[in-house]
Amino acid sequence: SLMSGTLESLADDVSSMGSDSEINGLALRKTDKYGFLGGSQYSGSLESSIPVDVARQRELKWLEMFSNWDKWLSRRFQKVKLRCRKGVPSSLRAKAWQYLSNSKELLEQNPGKFEELERAPGDPKWLDVIEKDLHRQFPFHEMFAARGGHGQQDLYRILKAYTIYRPDEGYCQAQAPVAAVLLMHMPAEQAFWCLVQICDKYLPGYYSAGLEAIQLDGEIFFALLRRASPLAHHLRRQRIDPVLYITQWFMCIFAHRAGLGPPLSHFSWPHDRSVKIIFRVALVLLRHTLGSVEKLRSCQGMYETMEQLRNLPQQCMQEDFLVHEVTNLPVTEALIERENAAQLKKWRETRGELQYRPSRRLHGSRAIHEERRRQQPPLGPSSSLLSLPGLKSRGSRQKLEKERQKQEK
Repeated sequence: SLMSGTLESLADDVSSMGSDSEINGLALRKTDKYGFLGGSQYSGSLESSIPVDVARQRELKWLEMFSNWDKWLSRRFQKVKLRCRKGVPSSLRAKAWQYLSNSKELLEQNPGKFEELERAPGDPKWLDVIEKDLHRQFPFHEMFAARGGHGQQDLYRILKAYTIYRPDEGYCQAQAPVAAVLLMHMPAEQAFWCLVQICDKYLPGYYSAGLEAIQLDGEIFFALLRRASPLAHHLRRQRIDPVLYITQWFMCIFAHRAGLGPPLSHFSWPHDRSVKIIFRVALVLLRHTLGSVEKLRSCQGMYETMEQLRNLPQQCMQEDFLVHEVTNLPVTEALIERENAAQLKKWRETRGELQYRPSRRLHGSRAIHEERRRQQPPLGPSSSLLSLPGLKSRGSRQKLEKERQKQEK
């Protein structure tokens, strides 16, 4: 067995950061700037187009933000958004994602938890499926090119740990490419807590049995498409429901078939603006895949349309093009929430109650920050340091000591 599901099978090397390309005899092949050796996701670009001095300045600005992160999120969030839009420096992307998603705090609150989950035996039902899926994740990326190499081992560790951490959800195949992209940027333990935040805060219910959350988002997406493009009429006429083309896009956050995982890292994928970006990217893909008269004429039936959607234009894979198109699309969080309320009401009227409990979806880092502050309110004007348990008991001891001294006198 490639992975036994125990810590012993991972004891030889548990690092996420090494390259496995040497194991497959690919040491002399150059990777693109995302780490791909070839395949449909190979960009051919070896270096960043950003000048070194500009990149260095951006790094210094992000490091300054990290040193006062709460202040930046609460008081200067528009500046944080602008810097996310310009792109997080690749050298700091792992740290930025952890701050933006608040997975850093989750990791610090759970010391040793990941190792504890690793040592647990796990459910063989999920472990067998995970093991079979490992070789399908980015086989042309240097981290995952070798069967049983560093990348596949760490991917197994993360996915197994999640099935134990969330036994009610278990494992969903769409989680594998998401976890793999996280591993391209950070070690396994950090990637695990980032995955937890994505599943819990950004995409609640996406990986639950029944996939009701993704079906509901399909209806929300189609409502947005009706507002933005006549393509909605074409798709409806051919009876192409949204779940036929957005399921993999949304559940994998465009990391897998669409080939957009690495370019989307520009957007702090998806931690800075979350679901809004996912809906926007999907609208951009549809517009540029089916948006011209010529393309629609070539799509006479469902088969032809679906083939077009499976073979996205190369233009959509280019980072600069995608950033420009997505950031200029007027789809707001408020609009998504209004459609969510409308579609949820329609769902209940036509299908009854959802089987899963839809928790509140958080739109990016500021929403997570505000939720955390609500759960841990600061000391109010009526509070004082003496009201804290430890200090109160100390004050009481001092008072008793003074009374004792008076009695002695």
